[in-house]
Amino acid sequence: MSNELTDRKFWANYWESKTGLAFQVPANYTFHQLFKKLLAEKPIKSAIELGGFPGYYAIFLKKYFGLETSLFDFYVHEPILKEVLAANQLTQQDVKVIEGDLYKHEPQEQYDLVLSCGLIEHFNDTKDIIARHLTFLKPGGTLFITLPNFTGVNGWVQRTYDMDNYNKHNINSMNPGLLANYCKELGLKNVEAYYYGHFSIWLENMKQQSGLTKGFLKALWFAGKVFTKVMPVESKGLSPYIVVKAVR
Repeated sequence: MSNELTDRKFWANYWESKTGLAFQVPANYTFHQLFKKLLAEKPIKSAIELGGFPGYYAIFLKKYFGLETSLFDFYVHEPILKEVLAANQLTQQDVKVIEGDLYKHEPQEQYDLVLSCGLIEHFNDTKDIIARHLTFLKPGGTLFITLPNFTGVNGWVQRTYDMDNYNKHNINSMNPGLLANYCKELGLKNVEAYYYGHFSIWLENMKQQSGLTKGFLKALWFAGKVFTKVMPVESKGLSPYIVVKAVR
């Protein structure tokens, strides 16, 4: 069985179906608080975002923290990339882009920070894909991984209304304890793995849903937001993300 749950055709269709990609990445972009804390804790000058086309986090770290950033992905849509960079007053000279296969690529340099946001859950062998990150990471460098949590309410939404997208994800990878153990087995230190965020749901195919479904999901989203505002918990059932952080 292939380790990859997606292929180039899937991602080509995915990105070409998207609209509104060329927006200005805001200072309060997702996980901004975690990045701010991470960069305050230790000196980080270089970073690479793996599997992150069109590079929103590489752009974020370049734009707001002045890091030397790179983007690595096995599918890069050049016209979209140029539009996204231009929307953020950047060019391809500002963010280095590497198109390649993680299973074949031999990094020419290593980085202080290696991050991926929404990558590892698309592979069957979770420990192996985490290990691929480490080939890019300097000794003493920081590994930062995020992935969606489809084991709670958001997972129910995915299974119910977009099973095709749900099947593109390795649900077994969405386990903080398991992820922490893999990192420790790979020799990483200061390992942290936890559910992150109070509540959110989304659908990649939301535009194709009926008005009734859209109304129901909007009400569910609102109810979840209200509940977690009153009870600000981060949990398996409600949190939309999982975060992993470790040091090599």
